[in-house]
Amino acid sequence: MTVTTERSVTAPGIITPGAGTGRRIVRRLRRRPAALAAAGVLALLVVIALTAPLLAQLTGQDPNAYHDDLVDSARGGVPYGSFGGISADHWLGVEPGTGRDLFTRLAYGARVSLLVALGATLVQTAVGVAAGLAAALGNRFVGQLIGRFTDVMIALPMLVLGIALTAVVPPDFPRPLLLVLIIGLLDWGGVARMVRAQTLALRGLDFVDAARLSGNSTLRVARRELLPSLAAPVITYAAIKVPTAMVAEASLSFLGVGVKPPTPSWGQMLSSAQTWFRADPAYVLLPAGLLFATVLAFTVLGDAVRTALDPREGSRLRVGTRKEREQ
Repeated sequence: MTVTTERSVTAPGIITPGAGTGRRIVRRLRRRPAALAAAGVLALLVVIALTAPLLAQLTGQDPNAYHDDLVDSARGGVPYGSFGGISADHWLGVEPGTGRDLFTRLAYGARVSLLVALGATLVQTAVGVAAGLAAALGNRFVGQLIGRFTDVMIALPMLVLGIALTAVVPPDFPRPLLLVLIIGLLDWGGVARMVRAQTLALRGLDFVDAARLSGNSTLRVARRELLPSLAAPVITYAAIKVPTAMVAEASLSFLGVGVKPPTPSWGQMLSSAQTWFRADPAYVLLPAGLLFATVLAFTVLGDAVRTALDPREGSRLRVGTRKEREQ
């Protein structure tokens, strides 16, 4: 006798993968102005990051080219002119001390920050999902072992370990890839704990029991029955973890163990700007403002995605209007 299974919604209101899921999510997000604004900011930043070489050609500026004639050596390297030396050739001014164009350096810095944040989020999500499933579906010993190891990983200070690991890695190793691995492999504990809790709640449901009675292996049940049901909370958690990874990259670069010069990074620019905040405030405000706007946009969009996937959840940032939240 063949037992057929049918995947159902895990709880009332939660969207599980299926036909029309993407359209329903987009439709709910479109009713939230804050989510649309956040998505627009992120889309603009992604376009700037992807087209950074083209923008450099358009402005005629090299992000690593020094312009000693644009800074006042008598004043320690402060740019000539107001607002950090803004002009028709340098749209956002120049870097104090070197005269390098700030617009192109910020554009190239967006590539590093976004690449590291997204890459690290993918790594920590993959490791966390695998560890969470193994802890929930394995025997008691395996579950306790992974659970204790996950607790240790959550308790470890990521920045301190990141500094230590970057110090022992050969200097010719690509720094963006190193940051992706360090942040991703040190910050997966929260994902694993969430996946384990969700899996323990799901494995007792009828469609999972039916799949087991059909003779499917544990791996097949996890891949075909559990993973689709875990998609909504995992996607939501990953969207919220992206700004955390971006702040971690900026912090490591700020401490001087992240991306190495001349490759620009927002955190690296903030590190060098701390000695210029009085003489040239624009040099501090530009990378700090971009980092703040990006983290805020990711946070608002992640919260909106959580609400769209599970309308029962109240929006932490009150995304949308009161009428829409009551629907």
